[in-house]
Amino acid sequence: MSSDKPFFATGEIISDYSLLKKYWELLKLKGKSVEPVLLSRDDFDYIKRLIGRRRIRLDEIYGELIDYFAERIDPDIAAEAYEKVYGVRVDPETARRKLAEIMAGWLLEASSFLGDIKIDIPWKNK
Repeated sequence: MSSDKPFFATGEIISDYSLLKKYWELLKLKGKSVEPVLLSRDDFDYIKRLIGRRRIRLDEIYGELIDYFAERIDPDIAAEAYEKVYGVRVDPETARRKLAEIMAGWLLEASSFLGDIKIDIPWKNK
């Protein structure tokens, strides 16, 4: 599996982006746009609105972001990518959710990298 990360990804939350990269590859092969599954200014604005100036638990925002990104992912192509990366066949909704988790983590990492948010991961600070 590739250790390459997308732009502004730090690996702080998501250590393996190979499923997302395979999904991008399959979208391109099928003549579909990857743009819906790339981070955009709208995504960064969304997370800023979601958090505002309050403290929020990482698991709360992560869950909201997973739902936010799931709508953009084609479940059938996600399942195909999952099988190619992990060698296991899963139902399309499971694959879609896994990709949405990766997208959510990527946005959190990128927002932290850019200084838009501060992520405090207790188990990493010990």
